[in-house]
Amino acid sequence: MPITLTGFNEREPAAAEADLLACCASKTFAARVAAGRPYRDQEQLQDAADAAVRALDWPDVLEALSAHPRIGERGKDAWSRQEQAGVEDDTRAALAEGNRAYEERFGHVYLICATGLTGTRMLARLRERLRHDEDAERVTVRDELAKITRLRLAKLLEGPR
Repeated sequence: MPITLTGFNEREPAAAEADLLACCASKTFAARVAAGRPYRDQEQLQDAADAAVRALDWPDVLEALSAHPRIGERGKDAWSRQEQAGVEDDTRAALAEGNRAYEERFGHVYLICATGLTGTRMLARLRERLRHDEDAERVTVRDELAKITRLRLAKLLEGPR
């Protein structure tokens, strides 16, 4: 699936948006970033993606969250499975319980950039974030979504430069 930046810049708008939806499942995000092409380098593309995530209205953030599996559950796509590789079997039950509490409190899936984190660390962060108020948690969710999007965009463009 990796493509070059040149290939991404030259894709038809619908194809570029489809690529971007694999990185962040908000249609608004994908349309904004695709419309900003061509990008001179990956840094400019990453900056545009970060700005687009942070500019999303909350319903667009929720749309993006709907594509993410719960932490500790086996994701359907390869990127989710790879990102959650640090979840140990002995933390899955506690994460499932934490996910339920989080979803009851905030009304959406618990999102964390799981790459490089153990299940124990993800669980500790979940418990910390349960103490957030709604506004603080929305800021944290956007930060985590931006991190995930940045990593996935880099994976998308891992092809030859």
